[in-house]
Amino acid sequence: MATKPVLYSYFRSSASWRVRIALSLKKIDYDYKPVHLVKDGGFQNTEEYREINPMRQVPSLVIDGHTLTQSIPIIEYLDETVADGPDLLPKDPVLRAKARALAETINSGIQPIQNLSVLNKIGETKVEWAKYWIERGFDNLEKMLEKTAGKYSVGDVVTIADLCLVPQIYNAERFKVPTSNYPNIARIGENLEKLPEFQAAHPSQQPDCPEELR
Repeated sequence: MATKPVLYSYFRSSASWRVRIALSLKKIDYDYKPVHLVKDGGFQNTEEYREINPMRQVPSLVIDGHTLTQSIPIIEYLDETVADGPDLLPKDPVLRAKARALAETINSGIQPIQNLSVLNKIGETKVEWAKYWIERGFDNLEKMLEKTAGKYSVGDVVTIADLCLVPQIYNAERFKVPTSNYPNIARIGENLEKLPEFQAAHPSQQPDCPEELR
């Protein structure tokens, strides 16, 4: 009998959230191991976790006898090895490139600049910093979506771009970036939030979410 996959996750981690959505869409049952990124002396700083993930980040996914890290490669692995659920990377090479471009606009161009480790170094101006980079990224993302979007980011089928978009909208709201300024982003986000797989992956539904945030 195959061992159940194990996801090392933090409830509010954008990258972990993406993978939770992918696991849900692919109908994969898994064990959840919380890694508290904010707590001093947390598990992520132990040698045990460094053996799992040398960067001491989340997510890490133990699956099929392998330990995978970094959300985008994990999602691609799940898409390539699990037949259930939608093709998160479209078969058409042009659509696949567009989905990847949207995902990387968030994964490389927005999220890392307002990530926890970066904000901790910024200091007192961290809110202004995060707001600036999210708005700058959303300005560009909104233009890209004008050319690719249907019901979702790339046409009418959920793709890897959508898995990145929803957590970033959540972060935008945390830093007081009004998504009403970005009609494509807001509309797509509203459509995705209706899907049960996205609802199940929400931070409020995770076992390590504090009661006051549920």
